Amino acid sequence: MSDPTSPSAPGGLALAATRRHFLGAGTGVSLGALALESLLGRAPIDFAPKAKRVIFLTQSGGPSQIELFDHKPGLAAMAGEKLPDSVRGGQRLTGMTAGQPQLIMPPHSQFARHGRSGATVSDWLPHTAAVADELCFVKSMVTDQINHAPAMTKFLTGHHLTGRPSMGSWVSYGLGSANRDLPDYLVLLSKMKRGSDQPLYDHYWGSGFLPSVYQGVKLRNAKEPVLYLRDPDGLPRHLRRGMLDGLGELNRMRLAETGDPEIETRIRQYEMAFRMQASVPELTDISDEPDSTFELYGPDSRRPGSYAANCILARRLAERGVRFVQLFHPDWDHHSRLRSWCTARCRDTDQPSAALIKDLKSRGLLEDTLVIWGGEFGRGVAGQGKWDSPEGGRDHHPRCFTIWMAGAGIKPGFSFGATDDFSYNVAEDPVHVRDLHATVMHQLGIDHEKFTYRFQGLDFRLTGVEEAHVVRELIA
Repeated sequence: MSDPTSPSAPGGLALAATRRHFLGAGTGVSLGALALESLLGRAPIDFAPKAKRVIFLTQSGGPSQIELFDHKPGLAAMAGEKLPDSVRGGQRLTGMTAGQPQLIMPPHSQFARHGRSGATVSDWLPHTAAVADELCFVKSMVTDQINHAPAMTKFLTGHHLTGRPSMGSWVSYGLGSANRDLPDYLVLLSKMKRGSDQPLYDHYWGSGFLPSVYQGVKLRNAKEPVLYLRDPDGLPRHLRRGMLDGLGELNRMRLAETGDPEIETRIRQYEMAFRMQASVPELTDISDEPDSTFELYGPDSRRPGSYAANCILARRLAERGVRFVQLFHPDWDHHSRLRSWCTARCRDTDQPSAALIKDLKSRGLLEDTLVIWGGEFGRGVAGQGKWDSPEGGRDHHPRCFTIWMAGAGIKPGFSFGATDDFSYNVAEDPVHVRDLHATVMHQLGIDHEKFTYRFQGLDFRLTGVEEAHVVRELIA
């Protein structure tokens, strides 16, 4: 049976004109004139990409920038005072704090400057502090959604309503992958030591109106990382191959009749699943890693499904040419007991995140791998509950939060943007979520304004119709 992605295969013309064919077949053709002009009908891209791949360390729930990165030493003198109305500016609050006084809660952590860059990082993140000179801190992130699901949906898809493709799906659609044995876009969810009541919805990595072949494939932290991948007992490999060949012929006949892109997706996914039967077990078995790797990523890295183990998998996926890898670590939603719960999440993620940066750099991968760390929004300066109690926490805050980026042409050892004295409003250089998306796409060699997909008579793009800018100050 011929390769179903071959142009000579029955019904294979649509399969041939794909990003994988042009970018993954060893032809040497990069995403540029050929790919987007022929596939999207848009002007060719005229700048070289700095990033070949993205690793998005998604911290779900809203990490507190006040405790982690945005040092506000003046808050200690204002502890327990009412947040000035002039600072709040009438901002809508969630129902969890709208009925209580907005009393200032100073940060619980201690800050110091680190590295040649002098970046301020809290003592809750000592390993991150140690690699501060590799990181670019964006302290002026802004979103316009105050609740988790719409804010995370906006953070990942560019729109607060479901139904849009995630950033990883856009990248998969535009660039494909150099690895034919693994999906372009893989998703890893942390297996927590304790249960988390924070949901992670499939649409966070969904393909929206793009063909479903571009959705993220979730690797489960279980005996079977991908469901229904293993052949039933007693089914030999050659018989499975023959079944897929026959099914492929039928599907290609139907595709030629209807032109339905979901049939094309089905053909590709069957073939991908067949190849993944060999590639996924090899990928997820990290027992071949030396002891030095587990020492680098920390004691939790030997626990399957942990954030630390998933960071090792992310590096292995980067080595294998996977285009977009997304890790989700939940439980950053600290409305109460912030001092204990936030420090616990820092212990989960601090050493592995820093280790990933060191590991990628030591292997020569950081120079073309874009690493992003952050959540959907930040936390407010007012205490939720009693500000001076160990039970106190912080509510959601969309007006300012901090992320960091590293690698792939992003300026290292750099902090950008600033907030006011209360870490409540952006004071300098706001970066909206859509500006972040534009910048990520730029580093991948994609002009976000030209990269569109026609759906229901409209040309959609990741950054939407509102103004979005590449933040060139972040680029080395």
